[in-house]
Amino acid sequence: MSLWQIHQDLSLELSSLSFEQPVALVYNPLEYAAEPARRYFDRFGRGPKEVVLLGMNPGPWGMVQTGVPFGEVGFARDWLGIEGVVEKPPHEHPKRPIEGFDCQRSEVSGRRLWGWARDTFGDPESFFSRFFVGNYCPLAFLEASGRNRTPDKLPAAERESLFRLCDHALRRWIEVLDPRWVVGIGKFAETRARSALGDLPISIGTILHPSPASPAANRGWVEAVERQFFGLGIDL
Repeated sequence: MSLWQIHQDLSLELSSLSFEQPVALVYNPLEYAAEPARRYFDRFGRGPKEVVLLGMNPGPWGMVQTGVPFGEVGFARDWLGIEGVVEKPPHEHPKRPIEGFDCQRSEVSGRRLWGWARDTFGDPESFFSRFFVGNYCPLAFLEASGRNRTPDKLPAAERESLFRLCDHALRRWIEVLDPRWVVGIGKFAETRARSALGDLPISIGTILHPSPASPAANRGWVEAVERQFFGLGIDL
């Protein structure tokens, strides 16, 4: 079973869910950005891995545009070597247009994450020989204003249905990658990993999320996460 097939199965299952206000639109880049998403999973998603870095869900200027987790356009195209046709979702918010690899906005989280990977490992092959980066939930949720709503802010009933499907998919792709570690990029991802994978013989930890909304990340994200990796016992 390939990682791409697992994500396709999850995408189909998630299409049966509905979300009420304040969620006005749901973007699923596994559908409209399937070509670059598949290239990412097929090229880099083969196990075994030592460490899986687990994000929350797509950012508006990253995976939402490119189909690549934390997929800031420049790094996805120029360092990871991933590109492809990105179509339009069925419904598009005027404040959050899907421009694919023509998007001129740069996702800070993706730029920090992939910039660290490049500076630490040099080339994608060296990084992905040990690591993989994926998102727990592939959907992005938009309010009527265009504001991003994260999965943890959904009503309890909607969260339960969403998390049940994402937990099952996460277990499936962790079986494929067979990592020693699953490291949440932020506390939400760590919590979901512990809930979904806690009975498996793997270690679970967390690193600071690279979001510009985090004062700690803005003070020096690379230095902080390298200390956290060292504390977990993961050599870089």
